[in-house]
Amino acid sequence: MPGALLETAGSGGPIIIILAILSLLSIALIVGKGLSLARVRSGRARRDDALVTWAKGDREAASAAVAQGGAPADRVLAYAMEATRRKMPRKPLEAELMRRGNAEVEAMSRHLRLLELIAMVSPLLGLLGTVLGMIQSFQQLEMAQGAANASVLAGGIWQALLTTAAGLIVAIPAAIGAGLLTTRVDGAAHDIETAVGQFFLLEDTGSTTP
Repeated sequence: MPGALLETAGSGGPIIIILAILSLLSIALIVGKGLSLARVRSGRARRDDALVTWAKGDREAASAAVAQGGAPADRVLAYAMEATRRKMPRKPLEAELMRRGNAEVEAMSRHLRLLELIAMVSPLLGLLGTVLGMIQSFQQLEMAQGAANASVLAGGIWQALLTTAAGLIVAIPAAIGAGLLTTRVDGAAHDIETAVGQFFLLEDTGSTTP
């Protein structure tokens, strides 16, 4: 089977195999990250209700309500409430919340760079395979001193062009997946900033609404 794959695209055969591996890897990354990021933007209504409860003075109930959530914004806000209940000074609290927020974003973004790299490299690999295949075809023409069978040359060129198509087939889903997943991570990061900002606004102004 590997020999047949190598023969399918001439000198571009190894590149076809590499692109197939990258395709499987990108699909696994898209599915895995899609599942892990499915709920990162959940719980906004619960956080808003908890902030209202906090503003009314029932801090224990508000903290408990947020702690039930599983979104990154829930975890950061729950820590902010618990630390405030323990009378943690404002400056260290802000620094710790920033650290925790950055850690959450880093965890959500893990492996997305690899997906972006696949989207960027795959078309280049496909083009490389095409160029190598074209070189091979013209070498055959030179060796035949211009008397090579046109169908043989056409077949070699067609097979070489397959690597470009394969590269694009791998790159397009990877690029779309990376873009959509990155947008979701950015939205979750915004939710963290919004939740923390609303919390500190309540602490600073003593407002009864978040």
